[in-house]
Amino acid sequence: MPILPEGWPRPRGYSNGVVAEGRVLALGGQVGWTPDGVFERDDFVGQFEQALDNLVAVVRAAGGEPACIVQMTVFVTDLDAYRASLAALGPVWKRVMGRVYPAMALVGVTGLVEPEAQVEIQGLAVLPTPAPKGEQP
Repeated sequence: MPILPEGWPRPRGYSNGVVAEGRVLALGGQVGWTPDGVFERDDFVGQFEQALDNLVAVVRAAGGEPACIVQMTVFVTDLDAYRASLAALGPVWKRVMGRVYPAMALVGVTGLVEPEAQVEIQGLAVLPTPAPKGEQP
């Protein structure tokens, strides 16, 4: 559940805080390459989309969905490219995440471990606690 302190303006594209209950999944940094380790796109939006797809794939592999993601940190090598891509990132976000807006931070960095990477996304997801054996969900 997103948290909005009284009197604060509603954030756009993120939440100030999120309350969740369940099993915690730590999400390692995902870059904009395919599962085969290939950077198919060299543009910022394409790499952001692939990195976000990769993050969600890890969540799904653990039995979750995008709504389980409660926190993200996005590292970018070019803040100007991020700012210039905001309009194009909206449809990407909607396709991958829907209307889910985790608590987020975006950090400009001088480089990432993978030299071709322009973006890396890490985060936390909270997965539902499975029902005890024999109990119907």
